[in-house]
Amino acid sequence: MDLLVILTVFGIVFLAELPDKTALASLMLGTRYRPLHVFIGTASGFLVHVVLAIAAGSLLTLLPGRLLHAVVGALFLLGAILMLRGHGGDDEEVEEDLELKGNKPATFRRVAGMSFGVILVAEFGDLTQIVTANLAAKYHDPISVGIGATLGLWAVAGLAIVGGRGLLKLVPITVITRIAAAIMGVLAIISLVDAIKG
Repeated sequence: MDLLVILTVFGIVFLAELPDKTALASLMLGTRYRPLHVFIGTASGFLVHVVLAIAAGSLLTLLPGRLLHAVVGALFLLGAILMLRGHGGDDEEVEEDLELKGNKPATFRRVAGMSFGVILVAEFGDLTQIVTANLAAKYHDPISVGIGATLGLWAVAGLAIVGGRGLLKLVPITVITRIAAAIMGVLAIISLVDAIKG
């Protein structure tokens, strides 16, 4: 386990997830239902996605060195472009997805299950999952990358559930997006240089 890798991955994933639709979904769920129930569901959903991303990243490491660096560089560049273009869903669409069907009581099982389901569907193939797979391939350290990515996603979910609106008043979402895109751009350049050097 490498603390520097954990901290690096945490920072990248945290910044990439802040402007995401799942952060908005977590915020909305947290305003409607008990925060702990929402967090348990979202945290479980994120954990499933990190495991899938780490598995995909581990498969990428089977590529020859130069090709791996080229693929990793291209994926980071794609991530930076996606960050700058913006992502996230329509607020009304997200709200519709969060409704509990019927007038059933908001029990722990229903709220946690709904939160898990929202994250599972919304996060599949999402930018942070691609970034996590990419980081797993780059660092060849699935445990450290998995811990950093999971903690980054959980931190965003926790912030969104507890105080997302306050955070967005302090730091504009465009600033967060640009910082995350810049970091991914730098990682893309480093990976592409490594691919050229061989």
